[in-house]
Amino acid sequence: MTANLIDGKAIAAKIRQKVKNQVLDFTQAQARTPGLAVILVGSDPASVSYVKNKHKACEEVGFHAPQYRLDENVSEQELVDLIDTLNTSAKIDGILVQLPLPDHINSQTIVEQIHPDKDVDGFHPYNIGRLAIRMPTLRSCTPYGIMALLDSTNESYHGREAVIVGASNHVGRPMGLELLLAGCTVTTCHRFTKNLQDHVGKADILIVAVGKPGIVPGSWVKPGATVIDVGINRRKDGKLVGDIDQNSLMEQATWVTPVPGGVGPMTVAMLMKNTLEAAIKRTK
Repeated sequence: MTANLIDGKAIAAKIRQKVKNQVLDFTQAQARTPGLAVILVGSDPASVSYVKNKHKACEEVGFHAPQYRLDENVSEQELVDLIDTLNTSAKIDGILVQLPLPDHINSQTIVEQIHPDKDVDGFHPYNIGRLAIRMPTLRSCTPYGIMALLDSTNESYHGREAVIVGASNHVGRPMGLELLLAGCTVTTCHRFTKNLQDHVGKADILIVAVGKPGIVPGSWVKPGATVIDVGINRRKDGKLVGDIDQNSLMEQATWVTPVPGGVGPMTVAMLMKNTLEAAIKRTK
């Protein structure tokens, strides 16, 4: 068996193109473009790179996308005040605060300061709660993007065993809610899980989002499984790798996401989609 690759770049490009077309319609109808405000605190190289990619995507689809670059020593209150200003701005439909934030700023406080209707990252407890009760609004971008990747395989969700390795607030937990909503039987594994190999081996759909290369050997994977590798790790030689050993995985799975080029492009694409959805909702 040789696994099929799920091309995240191609799927993301189609989503961005669709958003771009809808932005043209929105602009003609509303006499304004959707607005996404991006806030970057400090100069962490990875964060700077992520913001650059997001701004490029905003330009591509036609968003109004002001950037706010704040000194790493900015106070939490100053950041809160900026978010409050953007919450009330008629030109801004979405607010993104690039994480992580400096240690002196409480990230959860900042996430909750963003109005749920402008929370295009999908991190606010209100939006996570809506997903939990099967009434989703703005959805966490990475899990939302993973669902689009899974949709592209045209495989059923109903009754399939889905196993998530990693229980972070931004990926693992909302991912479980997404798969539960789709009709899967869901298991979430975390640092206290015993017999991880046994859980992984039962998965028809396996999502690994830990950020630790090789945490799941490909040999653990159930033959014929669909595998989404969310991890992106840089080795000493500069090569980017996921959380799963890709070489052995290709002999086990039916569908696999590459690293890079799998989940990463989808997160940005769903951010664009969320922002457009937020803009349309505000006009109503």
